[in-house]
Amino acid sequence: MTPVLALNTISKNYGPIQALDNVSFTVPKGCVFGILGPNGSGKTTLLGIAMDVLRASAGNLRWFDQPSSAELRKQIGTLLETPNFYHYLTAVQNLRITAEIKQRGLDDIDTVLKKVNLYERRNSKFTTYSLGMKQRLAIAAALLGNPDVLVLDEPTNGLDPVGIAEIRNLIKQLAAEGKTIIMASHLLDEVEKVCTHVAILKKGKLIAAGAVDEILVNEDVVEIGAANIQALQQAVNSMNGYSSVKQDGQVLLLSYPVGKANLEQINQHCFNQGTVLNHLHLKKKSLETKFFELTNN
Repeated sequence: MTPVLALNTISKNYGPIQALDNVSFTVPKGCVFGILGPNGSGKTTLLGIAMDVLRASAGNLRWFDQPSSAELRKQIGTLLETPNFYHYLTAVQNLRITAEIKQRGLDDIDTVLKKVNLYERRNSKFTTYSLGMKQRLAIAAALLGNPDVLVLDEPTNGLDPVGIAEIRNLIKQLAAEGKTIIMASHLLDEVEKVCTHVAILKKGKLIAAGAVDEILVNEDVVEIGAANIQALQQAVNSMNGYSSVKQDGQVLLLSYPVGKANLEQINQHCFNQGTVLNHLHLKKKSLETKFFELTNN
């Protein structure tokens, strides 16, 4: 299937500062694609280049397998900055102005307000809205013209837990309708709960990209120790089932897919190899730990 967006070795320099360094990945149609990374990793710069707000120093991109153009970008709804509406105007009045600027979507105002659950407050002034409501109005503005793709930069930034939950549920609802959503976030929890695919950036470099359940996978980690660490390593070398092993001081850390670690079998195998364990402990590796490992943060 032709990807919605394909980035090919995108780089961006601001003088001596390299904001992006040869970033390449593709966004499948119908997915919720999270661009994840700490603040300053290049997420906003990447979205700016994708939307032709910024020009890349090197590389190229394609929307819908075609070079980016103003006509193609009409199929894309964007929220790249803090919502910028007239505080003394109502939701309907603000969306009318947005539709006039876009030259599309004037007949969609009631529809998008219902979709973001603001229809009952359509005649309230923007200044009376909570932060979550303001963000939902910004997404309503992005939905004018019924775009196939939404590009959202930190859509839950600055919101309280209620506002975050509202935006997450809205994104899930829009994805269920078949829209492709590309969103930047520095929140691992947000990407884990909302996204189907992820690209992880660190200081402008792409660390990993793919399906969330492949990149940000939970693991079971088994700690084992013995008086003779060399003999323990030999015993482990003849054992199956674990995905990786590393030494941490006087213990070995064995990584297993979730639910696949059998402590009794591990203990029995080591004993059969002539090694008596003096330490055996199962612990979970969280997605947060995995993310910190990927970004070395």
